Amino acid sequence: MAAGLLDIGAAFLVLAFAGAVATRVGLSVVPLYVVAGVLVGPNVAGELGLPYVPTGEVLTVFGELGIVLLLFFLGLEFSIDRLLAARTRIGKAGLLDVGVNFPLGVGLGLLFGWSALESLLLGGIVYISSSAIITKSLVDLGWVADPESEPVLGTLVFEDLVIALYLAVVTPLVLGGGGFEATAGRVGVAIVVLLALAVVARAGTTVFDSLLDGVSGEAVTLRVLGVTVPVAGAALALGVSEAVAAFFVGVGFAGTGHVERIERLLTSLRDAFAAAFFLYIGLQTDPALIVEVALPLAVVVAVTAPAKLVSGFYGGRIFGLNDRRSARVGAALVARGEFSLIIAALATAGGLPERVAALAVGYVLVMSLLGTMLMGQSAVVERVVLRVSERGEPSAAD
Repeated sequence: MAAGLLDIGAAFLVLAFAGAVATRVGLSVVPLYVVAGVLVGPNVAGELGLPYVPTGEVLTVFGELGIVLLLFFLGLEFSIDRLLAARTRIGKAGLLDVGVNFPLGVGLGLLFGWSALESLLLGGIVYISSSAIITKSLVDLGWVADPESEPVLGTLVFEDLVIALYLAVVTPLVLGGGGFEATAGRVGVAIVVLLALAVVARAGTTVFDSLLDGVSGEAVTLRVLGVTVPVAGAALALGVSEAVAAFFVGVGFAGTGHVERIERLLTSLRDAFAAAFFLYIGLQTDPALIVEVALPLAVVVAVTAPAKLVSGFYGGRIFGLNDRRSARVGAALVARGEFSLIIAALATAGGLPERVAALAVGYVLVMSLLGTMLMGQSAVVERVVLRVSERGEPSAAD
């Protein structure tokens, strides 16, 4: 018990130091948390014979809570009416996103001489942006209230729904679980759960509202967590993303009159658990494995980062944004994270070659750093990468 408490204490001490460094140098805290995890984890500090922070069960749970709360807060920004009103644009931008990036990852895997299954996993790894990292960066940069947040969040929602079905399909393929019938069953369960969550988010606003009426701040916190965490856990147990479930719960609460109160009470809790999640990513990253796949990793980064910028840019244009704001959309979607690591863990569990997991963790580390840096330096993206001119006529969304 004492050792576990010391480990958690050490983790938060490292996070506090990394956050102070990020503030000092003017960077987003997200990549600093990841890098700190790499340095103080078993694969660097441990290998050097220094004290290190282990990836224990408690820190794993903290990381899961970080994902859940980040996506819950994302859902708070979307009322179900707003989501349905934008469904056509979300669908078009989402289809463009998956149509460009997923086949690109599969094609790169085949080009490297990987098997069809490995290439299918690489497609998922490079396709899915990090809802957790991007959401945190949107909040840090104050972009949540800007027009570009709508296509960013809409694309993330589309991606999360696609990846939930994707994982339902590839999991039995990787683990060898029962062929076509098992795969069809998993997909069916995922579809039913997602539809049920959407219905609850749409119809349950009155219940959520009455749940929080006239209660203290402590009760609001406990009741919100008492709904969100069990729903996320149940979805995960059914093979559906806990992130998607938490998002829909957030959408349900978004229709109540308590959004500002929820945000005020739970923001610090969200930030603490989110920091634990990003540290956890770093703790699991082995730099030695990344070195072994350095060449294919460099190729994947060089190809897929511009592809995401381009697909995100045109996704912004679908939402009627001007070139400057569309460039921000592209920059925001570059970061990869939690879902890519889930796919890497699946590859490891299925006994596939280590190159899949190694490339995935290296890719997440590079793309999380690159993505947050591009968001922080969006003006450079506008001028250099996309050659956006401030002389262009602003759109209605500007």
